[in-house]
Amino acid sequence: MRPPEPSGFSLSRFFSMPGQACRVALLLLSPLVATEAHGEQLKVWATGAYSFSDELGGFHITGVSGIGTKDDPIVITEELNSATPVTLTIRTTKPIEAFGRAGDVANGIMYMRIEVLNNSGQAWVEFQFELQEILNQPSVFGDGLSFDQRNKTPDNIVSSSFADFDRDFEPYDRLLFKNGKIDPLLTGRFEFLITDYTPRWTFYMVQDPRIPTG
Repeated sequence: MRPPEPSGFSLSRFFSMPGQACRVALLLLSPLVATEAHGEQLKVWATGAYSFSDELGGFHITGVSGIGTKDDPIVITEELNSATPVTLTIRTTKPIEAFGRAGDVANGIMYMRIEVLNNSGQAWVEFQFELQEILNQPSVFGDGLSFDQRNKTPDNIVSSSFADFDRDFEPYDRLLFKNGKIDPLLTGRFEFLITDYTPRWTFYMVQDPRIPTG
């Protein structure tokens, strides 16, 4: 659904403006364009200092909230319609300032809670997350992005559906939840900390539900 245009404004007017004025108008309009949907699905959700998008397809975001602190984590609710990997696009919407105040700036510290509805018709017996600074390329140690890699004994990685987890950092930044199950039409909850000591404007998180192989 296209967001309604502000009263008295027409999209056609922007493209008849001189170059500089048109660029300014498009920048002012960009918050509306960013939320344009295909069909009835909203594609971009903003909370705290970040926005989250299902624009790469395969799943639907149904809600977001929080600023990314331990007491007020970023909560993303989603629906996955298959047991194939999908990619969440994450962008900063406020200035980047490492270790600045959460919510006011993108500070590289993001406590996350992902709540995923399994609408794939198949049980998931594992669930993996992978961080990427460049789409479809592994996140290496030097980029500063990880699932709290510096903490060797994390106590904030938990799931409602899986008892255990593994983390891999080279050559990927991956977090695998295992020893559990999410049946069709049930929701699984995952909590973890993302750290990015060299914050970027855009990065990605691949979500990969696993089904039995036998």
